[in-house]
Amino acid sequence: MKTINKTSSSEGVSVFLSLPKGMAPFFNAEPKSPGSARCRALYRSAHPFGSVGEITDLIQRAAKEEGLRAQPEEWFRSGWKVIVLSRDGGVDFPPEMASNRILLPVPVFRWSLGQRLDQTWLDLQIPLLLRLLQKSSASSGVVLCYAENLLKIQALPSQVPTADVVHFGVWAQPEDLAGKGVLLCPRNAPTELAAYLAQPTASQLRDKGVNYAFLGDAGIQLLSPEAAELLLFWGNREPESNFSALFLESLGDTPTRSKPNMSGRLSSSVCILETGELHPLRTGRDLIQSVSTLMNLELDETKLGMMGAKRHPNQYLQNSRFSFPLRLDANHTLWIENSIIPASWSLSYEHVLTGVPENNWDLKLEPRVCLDFSPEDNDDWCIKFYQINDRLSAALGKALWFGNPFEIWLRKRALTAEELFPDYKIPFADAKLFPVLPFERITPAFIEWLTQEDPTPSEEFTQLWMKSPKRSLHDSVAQMNYIRWEHQRSTLRDEGLQAMLRNCRWSVFYKADLQSSAELFGQTKLKLPPVTVETAEGYEPLQVVHDRMFRSAVMRYRQEPHWEHLEAEAFQTLCRMIVEDAQIEKVQPRRSIIEDQVVWGRCPVRLDLAGGWSDTPPYCLERGGRVVNLAVDLNGQPPIQVFAKLSDRPELVVRSIDQGVESRFTSYEELRTYAQPGDSFALAKAALAQVGFLPEFSSLSPYPSLKEQLQDFGGGIELSLLSAVPKGSGLGTSSILAATVLSTLGEVCGLAWDKNALFTRTLALEQMLTTGGGWQDQAGGIFRGIKMIETSSGLKQSPVLRWLPDQLFEQDYANKNILLYYTGITRIAKNILHEIVRGIFLNSPRHLSVIEEIADNARSAFNAIQMASYSSLVESVRESWRLNQLLDSGTNPPEVQGILDKVKDYLDATKLLGAGGGGYLLMFAKDRDAAERIRKTLAANPPNNRARFVHFALSDQGLQLTRS
Repeated sequence: MKTINKTSSSEGVSVFLSLPKGMAPFFNAEPKSPGSARCRALYRSAHPFGSVGEITDLIQRAAKEEGLRAQPEEWFRSGWKVIVLSRDGGVDFPPEMASNRILLPVPVFRWSLGQRLDQTWLDLQIPLLLRLLQKSSASSGVVLCYAENLLKIQALPSQVPTADVVHFGVWAQPEDLAGKGVLLCPRNAPTELAAYLAQPTASQLRDKGVNYAFLGDAGIQLLSPEAAELLLFWGNREPESNFSALFLESLGDTPTRSKPNMSGRLSSSVCILETGELHPLRTGRDLIQSVSTLMNLELDETKLGMMGAKRHPNQYLQNSRFSFPLRLDANHTLWIENSIIPASWSLSYEHVLTGVPENNWDLKLEPRVCLDFSPEDNDDWCIKFYQINDRLSAALGKALWFGNPFEIWLRKRALTAEELFPDYKIPFADAKLFPVLPFERITPAFIEWLTQEDPTPSEEFTQLWMKSPKRSLHDSVAQMNYIRWEHQRSTLRDEGLQAMLRNCRWSVFYKADLQSSAELFGQTKLKLPPVTVETAEGYEPLQVVHDRMFRSAVMRYRQEPHWEHLEAEAFQTLCRMIVEDAQIEKVQPRRSIIEDQVVWGRCPVRLDLAGGWSDTPPYCLERGGRVVNLAVDLNGQPPIQVFAKLSDRPELVVRSIDQGVESRFTSYEELRTYAQPGDSFALAKAALAQVGFLPEFSSLSPYPSLKEQLQDFGGGIELSLLSAVPKGSGLGTSSILAATVLSTLGEVCGLAWDKNALFTRTLALEQMLTTGGGWQDQAGGIFRGIKMIETSSGLKQSPVLRWLPDQLFEQDYANKNILLYYTGITRIAKNILHEIVRGIFLNSPRHLSVIEEIADNARSAFNAIQMASYSSLVESVRESWRLNQLLDSGTNPPEVQGILDKVKDYLDATKLLGAGGGGYLLMFAKDRDAAERIRKTLAANPPNNRARFVHFALSDQGLQLTRS
C-alpha cells in the first residue's frame, strides 16, 4: 500500500513569519495556529526587502529557532519550512503599518462559514497553503510565500507537480499583470516554465502572447532541498541582489537572465490554479477594492440568508467604535480599523483610518485623506498621514505624497525641502516627516493643517511640526508601543462582539468560527445578552442551533455550570426542525393488505467510497452533501429484511429475529418512548409513529387511545426484523433497517411512499432517535448499484442521483482485487458523531475544511469509476481514508492498524466503512496474487474469532418490497 506522508495538513510543516522587530516577540507571546500549523515570528532582516540576503537570513534564523544541530541540508529534508514575507508597513502599504500585510485584519466574508471574527491575512492564507502542500507528492523543502495578495481558490488542483522549484500561477489579463511577477509558459505545455518575468509591461506580455501563455505569479514557490541549498549559496555570495532577478529569472527552459551556476541546474514546473484569483493588497485602495470583490462574490439570497442579496458597500468598520452617520454615496471607499470615530467628525470618501485614539475632536477630513496613529511610550502618538493613491516606495525625490512631490507639501506649510531633506535619494520610508505628540497637544486644527490640500498658513503649526520629534515610516514601526496598540484593539473588538451578537439576525456572527468567538467572548467580563434568537418568523432556522451552541461554548470556556444543557438543547433543536418537516406532511394510515398477506421488505447494505460526513446535518443543510457509495448484498442475500402482517389483537408486536427479543405496544405513551437510550425497539417505535400511530404524525381525527385506532384500522400489526449484519458494522445498517421498516409499514398502511420520501423520512427518524446521522446510509441501500448522491443546502434534503458503470465492482474485481473483511471490532458512531457535529455547529474551520475536502474527493471517486480507472479509484479511496483519520483520530484504532500492518505490502488502498473505528474493512489489493496473500495471511492470523472475509455483490435492485 502506498504510504501516506501526512495524516494532517499541518503535520511536518513549520511556519515562520517575517514581522517588524518590535512585533515579533509580541506575536510569539501568544502565537496563532491557523490551520493547526504553529506559527513563529522572526524579526525582519536588515537586508532589503525582496533580496536574496533577506530570504536566506530568515531561513538560517528559522533553522536556529528549531534548534538545528545538523547541516541546513538535513533540516530542509525534515519537513516543509514555510517562510512568509512582507515588507514593513508604510513602504507600499500605509494602512496597519505595525503589522504589515501578514497580520492585516480582514472582515468575515458574508458568504463564508467558519472564518474568525478576529481573522487576519494569516488566518485566511495559511490553511489554504497547507491544503496546497497536501497535494504535493514531495514532503519537504522550503516554501516562500509573499503577503502581497489575498489568494482565493474555488477548487484545489488535483496534484501539485514535482520539481526543484514549483511556481503557482493564475490566469489573468496583460493589463492586470503589468509590473508584477509573470510565469511564461509554452502554449502546448502550460505547466512547464519557459521564463520568469519580474516586472513586464502589458505590451511586452501581449508581444510574448503570440508564442507563450502567461500566468500571474501567485506569490508561492516550493523549493526542493537542492534548490534551497543553492539559494543559501547565493545568499552568502550576493546578499543584496534581488531575489527575482538573481534566482527566479534564472529559471526555466529559456531564462530571462543567464546566471553562472544557476541556469539549467534546477527544474521548474508551474501548478496552475484554474479557479485562482489574486486580489492585490498593495495600497489602501487595493485593500478596499479587493475585500469588496471578495465580499460580493455571492449574491444568492438563499445562501446569504437574512443579510440579503444587495452588494455590500465598500465601507469596512472593524474593531472600532464608530458614531458618525454614514451615507452610502457620500462616504464610499472607507477602511476604518482599531479606531474611535465620534459623531463630531466630518468624513468624506476614500479614507483609510487606523489606530485613531479615543477623542472628541471636531475634525473635518478632505476626500482621500488617510490617517494612522501609532502609540508610543507614555501617552505619545505618532501621526501618519497620506492620501489613498500615494505610492511611497520610491526614493524621496520621486515619491508621490498627497498626490505631489513631497517638497510641495512642505512648501505649502512654509517649510524648505532643501534645508530639511538635502538628500533626495533616501527612501521615502526613511524620511522623518511624521510628528510625535502627547495626546493633549493633538488638535483637530493641527490634523487638518497636516492633511488639507491648501492649508491656511499657520506659524504655530509650522513651529509645532518643526519642534516635535518626528518619525519616518520605518521608525514609527520600530518605536511603536505594541501593548497599547493591542489593548485598544482588543477593547474595541470586545465591544463589537456584543454589538454583533445583538444584531445577529443581520450580521455574519453565526457564520463565523463560533468556537473562537466563544473564546474571545469568554475571555472578557461581558455578559451574554438575553436570548433573542428563536424559531419565530424572521429568523433563519439554523440560527437557533448556532446560538445555543455558541452560548454553551462560552459557558464551557468560563467553566460555568450547566453548559451541557444548552448544548443538548442545540442538538434537540436540530432534531426538532428535521422531524417537524416530516410531521407537516401528516399521513392517514389505512389497512391496505388482506388478513393472510405478508409484506416482505429487503434491502442491501451500503459500502461508502467517498464523501461520507458531508451528508451529516447541519453541514448538508448549510452546504449540501455529496457521497459516492454502492448497494451490495452479502453472501448472496440482502442482509436487511423486515416482515409485516396483520394481527387479530389491537396491539403492535415487534420481534427482532437476530436478537431473539419481542415487545408489544398497546398505548401511545409506550410509542412515545422512542428516544430512550438503549431501547432495543426504539427504531420500530419511531417508524410506527411516522406511519401515523401517534396522533402528532397523523391527519386522522384523534383517537382516544392506540387500541381504538387499531380497532378502527382492522387489527394490530406484527413486525419482524432481521439484520444479518453485526452491530457497529459501518455498513449503515441502522438507517437502512429504518428505511426498510418504514417502507414495509408504509405498504401495510397504504401510504404509497416512493424512495425519495423514504430518504427524507429516514433522516427524520434518525433525528427522532437522537442518534443524528446523515442520509448516505439509507440512500446507499434504498437506491441500487453504484451512484453519486448529491443534495443542495436547505432543511429539505432532496437527493439527486447519478448512476455509475459497474465494471470495477463486477466479478473481475469484486472479491478478487477488492475484498470485504469483517474485523470483529465494533464501535458505535454516536459519540464520534456528537463530537464532529458539535464542531459543525460551531463552524469549526478544521471540521468544515476537512469535510469540504471529503465532498470534493467524492467527485474524484465519481470520475474514477466513470472512467473505469482502478488506479484512480484506489487514489480516491486512499484519500478518503486519510481525510477520515484527519477528521477523527479514533477512526483507525491500534487494533485495526494491527490488521493493516500484517498485509500492508499487498495493499494499494483501504478504508474502514462508515465512521470507522471498527466494523467492515474494504481493501484494494495491488493485484490478484496480492489479494490471495491477504486472504491467506488474515486467515492464518485472525485478530479475533469473529473476523472473516465476506462475499459481496452489487445489488441491481436496491430496496425491494413484495406481498405474499
